[in-house]
Amino acid sequence: MANDPTAAGAAHGAGSLRIPHPGWPAKLDRSVGLLVEIPAALLVLAEVVVLFMGVVWRYVLHEPLIWSDELASILFLWLAMLGSVVALRRGEHMRMTAVVGKLSPGMRGVLDLVAIAAAVAFLALVLHPAIEFAADEVYVTTPALEIANSWRAAALPVGIGLMLLVALVQLCRVGDLRDAGLAVGMTGVVIALTALIGPSLGGLGNWNLLVFFVGGVGAMVLLGVPIAFAFGLATFAYLALTTSTPTVVIIGRMDEGMSHLILLAVPLFVFLGLLIEMTGMARAMVGFLASLLGHVRGGLSYVLIGAMYLVSGISGSKAADMAAVAPVLFPEMKQRGAKPGDLVALLSATGAQTETIPPSLVLITIGSVTGVSIAALFTGGLLPGLVLGLTLAALVWWRYRNEDLSAVRRASGAEIGKAFLIALPAIALPFIIRAAVIEGVATATEVSTIGIAYAAIAGLLVYRQFDWKRLYPMLLDTASLSGAILLIIGAATGMAWALTQSGFSTALAEIMKSLPGGVPTFLAVSIIAFIVLGSVLEGIPAIVLFGPLLFPIARQVGVHEVHYAMVVILAMGVGLFAPPFGVGYYAACAISRIHPDEGMRPIVGYMIALLVGLVIVAAVPWISIGFL
Repeated sequence: MANDPTAAGAAHGAGSLRIPHPGWPAKLDRSVGLLVEIPAALLVLAEVVVLFMGVVWRYVLHEPLIWSDELASILFLWLAMLGSVVALRRGEHMRMTAVVGKLSPGMRGVLDLVAIAAAVAFLALVLHPAIEFAADEVYVTTPALEIANSWRAAALPVGIGLMLLVALVQLCRVGDLRDAGLAVGMTGVVIALTALIGPSLGGLGNWNLLVFFVGGVGAMVLLGVPIAFAFGLATFAYLALTTSTPTVVIIGRMDEGMSHLILLAVPLFVFLGLLIEMTGMARAMVGFLASLLGHVRGGLSYVLIGAMYLVSGISGSKAADMAAVAPVLFPEMKQRGAKPGDLVALLSATGAQTETIPPSLVLITIGSVTGVSIAALFTGGLLPGLVLGLTLAALVWWRYRNEDLSAVRRASGAEIGKAFLIALPAIALPFIIRAAVIEGVATATEVSTIGIAYAAIAGLLVYRQFDWKRLYPMLLDTASLSGAILLIIGAATGMAWALTQSGFSTALAEIMKSLPGGVPTFLAVSIIAFIVLGSVLEGIPAIVLFGPLLFPIARQVGVHEVHYAMVVILAMGVGLFAPPFGVGYYAACAISRIHPDEGMRPIVGYMIALLVGLVIVAAVPWISIGFL
């Protein structure tokens, strides 16, 4: 999910296709599900426990557990790979469906099978290199636990093998034999033709980058191939056909991309967001804001903007943010005459507005791939989101300046005070999280476990709302979403390495530095580029792919790295939530249960308001770095 990492569509279209083989494939699918899902859920829980123990032993007992980070790192790679298997089985790997969704059901079914066949091709190609990579790691000993690093690296071939099995089962279950054969045949023909012309590609030099990483990736993404597998296939083909680099390097780069311990914050903050919604803390915050502003013209729209700002500071997941806020506010807003299209348009706009609010998953990703301080990013992200919130609020004031509120009762001071007391434990959570990082109680990775412990205690003792039956599905959802995000990061890391080795990054740096106009031109080009990238690739893949290339250039031309991070994150947010390609918009429509067509016209004004705010943030660096 971008920033949020949201599922842009299923990895297959089982809902619209026939399933003529309900026998052994279905049984095998269920068996694989049991084999993978329970360990994946337990790994999420184990990571929470291990990291929370590390905080307690170090900060409270003053006896650091020297092995906690190392164990967390080992478990993390297993979580990433098993989570990827769960995501593939559940059809939750991110993909672009804007083009495929407009085709006829029959053609859409064939392309859904092509997407699965492409995943099968990539997984089959990298399975042996993954086994080779894990075997080589047996000679490396971990420093704290003093065990062979192959215990960690084995997650790669195991996960890839299980994903391959799941994809093959899906080919047997989804569609009929004719369609499945057609999809496999089309994929096989493309791979064979690419291999045949491979020897003639060597003389093209860096033009191969356009062939594989623009033409190849672009075609696969538009055809609905999940983004992670599109990146992986293009990188494998480029290295295998145009260079002498051994293909095991791809696995090494994937391992490197998914093994940054800071990325462990991704599943932990996703789980925290789900926990906030389950315990009723998000509802309490929204209720307090509604009591304050419900009597003002457009008041509930202001509440929506403020609630998304506060909730984003807790969950870090856009899907969780919107799911927590929309069901609470939309019924009352509709009763007051708000049109469904305007509601979903504003919800999408607030999703883009809050992309920089810590602990945003995109902030964490930027820190992991560029080396920018996570604490600085967390501090710098607050004001930019507020600026965009104010531009949205200005548009809300204009649109609702003549709203009739004669039938709306103003909440009394006692009611507001009661709502505040109820919401106080929830409102305190973002401040506790930030204080823990700033005061050195926990790292940016560990601090989520403090939030999880706090939310669990608040749910059990304060709000008395803790459904134990939902715990396992929440752990499983966390593993699935995290696996989908982390596999993209791993594949994009491999692609970024290939681009770097080709000399492309050096050439790009020279072009960007030579642009006339200096910093303003550089920022303007970056804004346009990341709006486009955000709509096509979503936030996290775009950052992983281009962050390591562009952030050094930004430093060279004199742009502060935190300021640049805020500009590109907000630009990607606009792209992510802007129709017709922004998948965040369609996620907002799904959560709101409003048809996408209804929001197309109203969202134009909100997107313009966001762009005005983005230009202000880009033009005034102090907004991003004034409190560093």
